[in-house]
Amino acid sequence: MVNKATKVNIATLLAVIAGAFLGGGGDLSAALMGFSLAASQTMALKYSRDNEEEADRYGMTYLVKAGYKADSSLNVLKMMRRYEFYSSTVPSYFMTHPGTDDRIRYIDGLLETTYAKSGGKDEIVGPFGRIKAVLMTGGSDVESKIRYFESELRKNPQNVDMLYGLGVVQARKGLYGESLATFKQALLLAPADKEVLRDIGVDYFKLGQYPESIDYLMKAYKIDQTDIKTLAYLGNSNEAMGFYEKAIEYFHALEASELDDEEIYYSIGMVYGKLKEMGDSHYYFGIYFKKQKKTETALFHFKEALKYYPMNNPRYQDIDREIRQLSGEADAKKRSDGKKRN
Repeated sequence: MVNKATKVNIATLLAVIAGAFLGGGGDLSAALMGFSLAASQTMALKYSRDNEEEADRYGMTYLVKAGYKADSSLNVLKMMRRYEFYSSTVPSYFMTHPGTDDRIRYIDGLLETTYAKSGGKDEIVGPFGRIKAVLMTGGSDVESKIRYFESELRKNPQNVDMLYGLGVVQARKGLYGESLATFKQALLLAPADKEVLRDIGVDYFKLGQYPESIDYLMKAYKIDQTDIKTLAYLGNSNEAMGFYEKAIEYFHALEASELDDEEIYYSIGMVYGKLKEMGDSHYYFGIYFKKQKKTETALFHFKEALKYYPMNNPRYQDIDREIRQLSGEADAKKRSDGKKRN
């Protein structure tokens, strides 16, 4: 679009300049410039329509290759058309993108010619039901959320997503026993649902039933080893059981994830302390307090940690670097505070 628009704009500019050089032509000059600008706009719109048709064409190709029915794309456009408030008043010709009616006709033509015999899945919803359920669990009015999910389940008692949502809001209210019962009802319908398995494990942890918590969390972990909530509660449950080496394993997996949460470092520091590995314990507490912006406390832990490592150890080098950086920041702050007092 950019490359083509550049060529169009150059041509338009030359035509406008030519119009200006007509001088006293008046009406002729204005007409030429006006026509040039209109032609430029028309060509730009044409490129947009061509690009949109190409996008729709590729979209249908990807849908069919993924195993979905080609007419799913048509159904989406028909749904969009129902909610368009402007399509009856603004002609398709003047829109940046083709009007929905134009796109429907184009895709309908593709269905008749290219994809007439394509099979595929009847549903293209995917995980949308679960996403909707999770979004409905938020907010402060937990009671209204419970009523919503119960109402939906009266319509369809076997809706796993609504059962999951109800279990989540019950747990938010502290009704862990009821939440467990709801999640287990969902599990009967979807035995391999990793989120249901994980949240059963979380409920058991909240109830202090750590062996059961680990059992369900491990089932979820075998399905998805990257889920942050699963890793966190596996670490917490193993720590509660006194399985500190296993707890460290899961906490380090969290550390390696993209989760930027200082509480991870606090948990690791605590577990290393229980293992009597004081160098690592102080080091992670140092990181925790550094992220908390508590410079003096962070410096204390880093200086303590330094005592447990030989100078040729890479961890010693890391800690020494942290101490020098934090000390420099602390000195700069003192100087700044002194200037303010003066």
